[in-house]
This record gives sequence, C-alpha cells and structure tokens, in this order.
Amino acid sequence: MMKVSVIIPSFNRARKLIRAIASVLYQTFPHYEIIVVDDGSTDGTAEALTPFRAQIRYLCHPRNRGVSAARNAGIRAAQAPFLAFLDSDDYWFPQKLEKQVVFFQTHPEALICQTDEIWIRNQRRVNPWNKHHKPSGDIFEPSLERCLVSPSAVMLKKRLLDEIGLFDESLVVCEDYDLWLRTACRYPIYLISEFLLIKEGGAPDQLSALLKGMDQYRIQALVKLIKNQPLNNKQLQATLSELRQKCEIFGRGCLKHGREIEGRLYLELPDIIKKSIN
Repeated sequence: MMKVSVIIPSFNRARKLIRAIASVLYQTFPHYEIIVVDDGSTDGTAEALTPFRAQIRYLCHPRNRGVSAARNAGIRAAQAPFLAFLDSDDYWFPQKLEKQVVFFQTHPEALICQTDEIWIRNQRRVNPWNKHHKPSGDIFEPSLERCLVSPSAVMLKKRLLDEIGLFDESLVVCEDYDLWLRTACRYPIYLISEFLLIKEGGAPDQLSALLKGMDQYRIQALVKLIKNQPLNNKQLQATLSELRQKCEIFGRGCLKHGREIEGRLYLELPDIIKKSIN
C-alpha cells in the first residue's frame, strides 16, 4: 500500500495550523504520516500541538529560517515514497489524498500531480482569472509568466526531488515558482480537475502581502533556470523572452523610483545572460 508523507510548515499560525492538521486527519486515505515543521514560532504553537503529538511528527527550528528551509526539513525527514505539502493557512477536502493516490496508481509513469482549488480572500470565495487556470501535462511555457502550481495541491514521488533538488532557501519568496519550473522543464505536471482544497489569501502575514517587487525573485529564478537546467532550444527561447519582459518591467519601475543603477542593471541583464550562454 502506498504511503504519503504530509509536510506542513508553519510560522506563528497556531490556530490555522490546527485546522490544517485536522483536514489531514479527516482524509479518507489512511496511510500517511504528518510532519509539522515549526519554523521558530513564538505564538505558542508547540503548546497548541500538545493534543496532536501522538498523531504527528513535530520538528522545530530554534529560529525562523523561512518556508523553504521548513519544507526541506520535512522532506529530509519524510519516510514515505510520496510527498504532499500543505501550507498552514490552507486545508484539504477529505478525499484529496485518496484521489491523488488513485491517480498515481492508474498513471504509474507520472511523477507529480496537483488538484484544483477554491480561493478564499478575506473570508469570501473569489473566482480566479483565466490566466490563473491550471493547465495539465507540459505546463512549462505557461508557468514562466506566473506560478501555476500550488504547493498545497501537489503530490509527488520523493525521488523526483533527488533529481531536481529541493526548495531554494536563498529565495525569500517565489521558491515554489522556482521549483515547479525546474520540474516542468523536465516532466509533465498533471492536474486532477477537482476542487480538493481551500486556499486562503489576503492575510496581512502572508509573504506576498509583506514583500513588494516579487518579480525580482522570479527574475532570479529564471536566471538560475537558464544557467543550470537542461532546457531545449524552444524552452530556452521562451525563458529568455520572459526574462526580458520581467526585467523591462522591473527595471523601468526602479528608474521611476529613482533607483538608477539598479534599474540599468535589470534592463541590461537579459543581454548579459544571453551572451553568457552563446
């Protein structure tokens, strides 16, 4: 029987973390372990988890190291051949794991799949724009513009990460954008077209709300992709084109706000990268 390691990173979200754990405990698929990685919380998370200690494996960082380090700690500790991620502010419907396990049983060649999700923003359901709709299969080029894979929706074979590497701990945000691009340039990422999780947003403590100028991290991920990944010519040209667009927008923004040197560097970066690979 397949077994899944469920990895839940959390930082100062004790109340929502309990809800996330409960959504795993209510799964119809019973063969899982829950790994909670407390990333240096100071809100009483450890005490709040006391009733669940027999049902989870609890890892604790002495200081906050970021979501990538927390997820990576969970990956290294995982004992199952399949991994599923669950952000502490999201939660699953009861059949989420079962549906994905069945998918892998019927598609043994697949290495990774995700499900669809319901978006909640400020306690209200919102419909994603067409540009956010998830494709299935070869999703590399559509994923260059924006991240089209949600960590909480993913299940993957652990051996995939042995090949492509773990989450990049140097990226403050867009670490998922980086990992899924490294995946999608090599392998299909399949979609189960069912709403099997609730994805919450709009909270003031989310990194996307706290950090501005996130495109600089996407640019960093694209440069890494060009330098380090086995892109075919079509993928390379698409990546260079997206890099140029993002650098143009971000560079012009820097100039507009008086950051002349930074702006010029971003505007020149695509040509520098292109010359370095020729």
